[in-house]
Formats: sequence, structure tokens, C-alpha cells
Amino acid sequence: MKHLFSLFAILVFISCQETEQSGTYLNGNAFGTEYHIKYYEQEDYGMQIDSIVEKVNQSVSTYLPTSDISKVNEGDSTIVVDAIFVRVLKLSQRIHEESEGYFDPTVGVLRNAYGFGDDEPVKKIDGKVLDSLRLLVGFSNIRLTEENQIRKDNRNIYLDFNAIAKGYGIDLIGEFLEQKGIENYLIELGGEIRTKGKNTEKNKSWMVGVEGIDSELEDRSYTHALKLKNQSLASSGNYRKFRIDSLNGNKYVHTINPLNGKAEQTNITSTSVIAKTCAEADAYATTIMAMGHEKTIAFLKRVKDIEVYYTYLDEQNKAKEFMTEGFKEQLTD
Repeated sequence: MKHLFSLFAILVFISCQETEQSGTYLNGNAFGTEYHIKYYEQEDYGMQIDSIVEKVNQSVSTYLPTSDISKVNEGDSTIVVDAIFVRVLKLSQRIHEESEGYFDPTVGVLRNAYGFGDDEPVKKIDGKVLDSLRLLVGFSNIRLTEENQIRKDNRNIYLDFNAIAKGYGIDLIGEFLEQKGIENYLIELGGEIRTKGKNTEKNKSWMVGVEGIDSELEDRSYTHALKLKNQSLASSGNYRKFRIDSLNGNKYVHTINPLNGKAEQTNITSTSVIAKTCAEADAYATTIMAMGHEKTIAFLKRVKDIEVYYTYLDEQNKAKEFMTEGFKEQLTD
């Protein structure tokens, strides 16, 4: 979901190509959405970036039947997963442990059941169905062997890295640009952002905007503007991505609580996370949405090197906002 958009993207990416003096602007399609990249060199790396996107898809895209993760989900225990899969899995494991289980890529079977994945939603999710599905959820039920093969306690366990893979793909693009000696760039992909250096045209840090919860798809509005340097930022929210069951009228949101298996809205309505890498920002944003306000406050005391902003509903159902001191310091408004 495109919850966070770069003000830079609005002001600069409206043109298809920048002038020679202002560097290179690239746009294209990736991971079911669009990317916009600005860097200060004349070399066009569009083909190489598309190749990186293809490698990520071949590794961890559940929408590609021939990908490593699709084969694993089909029960193939012989597939040797690649380096991308291994790095995403290990980072997921770390954040799973930090979050005490609130971040869990094995939640895929539940996401599919609620209608947010590849399959048709389950017609009726009652207590009995939910209990059976929860047996397939839990990071302790999968293992990575020394030969880089995945072992699952149950072949029906369904891995889903969609809450971290896009951010990781952005990181790979950034690492590629840095290997080419590019010291100043901004990557925006589906609302997630990675920056390096600064906007050299203005000799200032990169500027981005946090979209307001009341923003419309046709008329974007922003509640805050902030500066980023050598940082990434990702957001998540349930105010647009949800499903109303036509049979029982229940509202299911796309952020699922792995601990109880429910696709219910917590009191947090949207969140934005600043982190060193986009994969971390991506995963932490999903984690916070699942935790809710009270647990997130405790979580932020344990986790270092991230800054957070989120909106939530208090006990009187009034809209509130919370931000860490570090997030406040990066605001420009």
C-alpha cells in the first residue's frame, strides 16, 4: 500500500527525464507497483535495476509460481534457496525474536484465508477453522539447513515475505548504486524510500512527506515533512487495505496478529518507521501495526536505531499521534 510518498517524487518525478545538469531520473515497474529513482550521475542503470528486481522476484515472490518461495510453499524440500532468500529469512528471524512473535512470515496461510493473498478467502472463519490454521503459524516450525534448504514441520506451512521483501529489494538497488560510486540518491518504490547523501541540487537533505490518514487517492495530503540522510523509511496502514466479508459483514484488515490469528484492527491506524535499511523499516512498520499502541511503547524501549511515528485511537476513540524524539528532530514543519 502506498501510504508514504516522497514530496521529492511529486515535485521532481512528474517529468520523465531530468536535465543533464540535474543527474538521472529513472522510473519503472517492480513488485506490483512503480519505482522512482534519482541519482547524480549520467549513466543509465535501468536495465541493471530491472535485473535486480527480477532476481528478488525469482527468490521471494509468492506471486511467481517458479520462485524459490513458491516451490518451498508447494512442499519442495529439495530446492536450495539463494542468498536473497537466506538473508531475508535471517532478518525476519531476528525481528521475529525482537517483536516476541508479532512479526512472523509464516502467517501467510492466514493472510490467504482472509483474502489478502493468492487464494480465494475461506468462506467462514470460525473458532475451529482458526485453530486449525494457527497450527501452521510459527517461525519455530521452519528451519534452514547448512545446505540452504528449508525444512518445515508441516508441508502446508506457507511462507510470505511480502512485509519485508519489497524493502529488501530497495536495499539491493541502493547497494548496487553505491557499488557504482553513487554517493547521493533517492529511491522510492511503492511509497517506501531509501536515501543516500543529499539532494545536491539544493545542497540539502532529501525531503519526504508522511501522508495523512484522511488523504484521498486522487488528492494526496501530507501531515508532516521530514528530512532523511543515509536512512530508509517505510509505512503501513489499514485504513485503505481491508476487506468486508459479504456473508457475515465482518471487516478484515491486511495486518494479521500472528499470536491469535485474527485480522482485526488494533488501535494503531497507520505507522511510519525510519531505519538504516528499508527492509528493517518495512518489517518494523508491519510489526507495530499488529502490536497496537501499548505494546509498541514497550517494544520501542527494547529496539534501538529506529524512529517511529504513528496515529492511533485512544480509549475514547479519539485520533491521536505518537512519535519518538528522534522522529521529531527530523521534522521540517
